[in-house]
Amino acid sequence: MKVLANDGLSKAGVQRLEAAGHTVITDTVAQEYLAKYINDNDIVALIVRSATKVRKDVIDACPNLKVIARAGVGMDNIDVAYARSVGRTVLNTPNASSVSVAELALGHMISVARSLNCANQQMPLEGETHFAELKKQYSKGRELAGKTLGIIGFGRIGQRLAMNAIGIGMRVIFHDPFITEPKTLELKFFDGQSVKFTLAPSSLDEVLAKSDFISLHVPSQAKPLIGKAEIEKMKAGAIIVNAARGGVVDEAALVEAIESGKLCGAGLDVFQTEPTPPVALLMNKAISLSPHIGASTTDAQNKIGTEIAENVIKALAE
Repeated sequence: MKVLANDGLSKAGVQRLEAAGHTVITDTVAQEYLAKYINDNDIVALIVRSATKVRKDVIDACPNLKVIARAGVGMDNIDVAYARSVGRTVLNTPNASSVSVAELALGHMISVARSLNCANQQMPLEGETHFAELKKQYSKGRELAGKTLGIIGFGRIGQRLAMNAIGIGMRVIFHDPFITEPKTLELKFFDGQSVKFTLAPSSLDEVLAKSDFISLHVPSQAKPLIGKAEIEKMKAGAIIVNAARGGVVDEAALVEAIESGKLCGAGLDVFQTEPTPPVALLMNKAISLSPHIGASTTDAQNKIGTEIAENVIKALAE
């Protein structure tokens, strides 16, 4: 059977599909020609990342398309409910990228706390001539150990970040509307030892009020989860990280809070207007920025490729 990986797929994923007897096409077909290409080439499974959109029009136009697979977690670019209602199998890879996204969130926290984003920009320009001045300028950072991390959204990524944060000595609290009972996490070490931690859920207001750092790990929202009212409830000098979905944070309110001194800064991997984030964000020195690369590690992409390949193989065999 023919599988179109329209946004690409790791070599490991391609090899696994081919080993199962499927033909894998990794050409990138423009959105406006996607349905025609699928029909003309007898494609039965479509694998996408975030670029390709699989909306109702594509689904209706491709009656022989059996499987729609998202090589990643979020499925905002797929009309999931409709596809399933007309008998299509819709898949994603909820496990494969959690480590990479959690590590990126932690990286942004450290970057803002130590102003590494700014230092990395200034050192190539002024390090040779103004080293002492730069050393003084960047000597007011803060440690993460001993601070409170509030995690909003406690799925796989949120839990992985919690374990990372506990490992460096942070106190972790969390809010998730779908979790009402304490959650036990097992922190495993390289030598086979492990330690278990049990964390009780908190209200959103409690997380906002008590956290020195707040990291968001929630699905796409109809309106910002963190806006002006929520920011007002936060600690003065708090740091926000969003590696979840653009639009979860009101970006205008965020910039205003940073410029007023209410917040120390922010780390953003996702934006409301991708791929054209506003200049006010891009030019703000208190914001650590990355271009939506949370799951973009070789490790994660290999795991994603293998996991989605296995899922597609299973679905096509049914």
